[in-house]
Amino acid sequence: MMHSTPLLVIGAGPAGYTAAIYAARASMSPMLVAGMQPGGQLTITTDVENYPGFADAIQGPWLMEQMRAQAEHVGTSMFHDVITSVDFSSRPFRCEADSGDVFMAQTVVIATGAQARWLGIPGEQALSGFGVSACATCDGFFFRGKKVAVIGGGNSATEEALYLSNLAAHVTLIHRRDSLKSEKILQQRLFAKENITCLWDTAVEEALPDDGKRPALRALKLRNTRTGAISEMAIDGMFVAIGHDPATAIFKGQVAMDEGGYIITEPGSTRTSVPGVFAAGDVQDHIYRQAVTAAGTGCMAALDAERFLAATHSAERQAA
Repeated sequence: MMHSTPLLVIGAGPAGYTAAIYAARASMSPMLVAGMQPGGQLTITTDVENYPGFADAIQGPWLMEQMRAQAEHVGTSMFHDVITSVDFSSRPFRCEADSGDVFMAQTVVIATGAQARWLGIPGEQALSGFGVSACATCDGFFFRGKKVAVIGGGNSATEEALYLSNLAAHVTLIHRRDSLKSEKILQQRLFAKENITCLWDTAVEEALPDDGKRPALRALKLRNTRTGAISEMAIDGMFVAIGHDPATAIFKGQVAMDEGGYIITEPGSTRTSVPGVFAAGDVQDHIYRQAVTAAGTGCMAALDAERFLAATHSAERQAA
């Protein structure tokens, strides 16, 4: 099918839903294509304590359900599809979906978020789903009473370790340096947990399988980053938490990006290098990467798009 809209939102996290809410309330009849993971990273986040407006911790999936329902309630048309290619060379912009549907949009908000980053070590992908994971809240249930390791040293790793400590018998946080980069309050909680151990100055070299017909993670091959010494640690599960990469592959060559693949926006706005195309959330934010900042840029993107359309219509009327 061919769809036509003043504003197409690509992505369904806090940025995408907020952009759709503001656009719908401005009578822009937005369409939103949700992508592979509707709700974004918050759908794999349990306790959310830092989103304004809630005195007690809330669940990430619940918050995303509320945002989706609000966007629909005010008039957003939702599509459970995946945009696979875009053409921003002329307006209306052409965006093709995996289903074969084509979306022709006067303006576009890119809000595709970010994806988990992997270590790139031997055995990691082969054992993904068989002891190796990048999502503790997705797979932690399967490791109740077992020994697991979390790889990383930032907020993501610390939060994953804390979550897993409530399920696993023991959690080892493995970090290639001798201190964590996570927020101090998270570090305090981590160090207070009796069943969490930090293994400093250590890098994971390989995920080792067992000898079963259906291989599962048996151990990790480790290297001391100071001495170079190699060792093995028997483990039931490994959770990689070393950050994320922006989901911007389909936009390469269409809008300007930095060396990390983040979409470049004009300071103080969500405008990209292509007039009429805007970027919000983690695709253009490699500093804060919070749900509340993503929602804020989603609001900005909708307002920027509304002003762009108003200016374009005004120029067209004057030309006529």
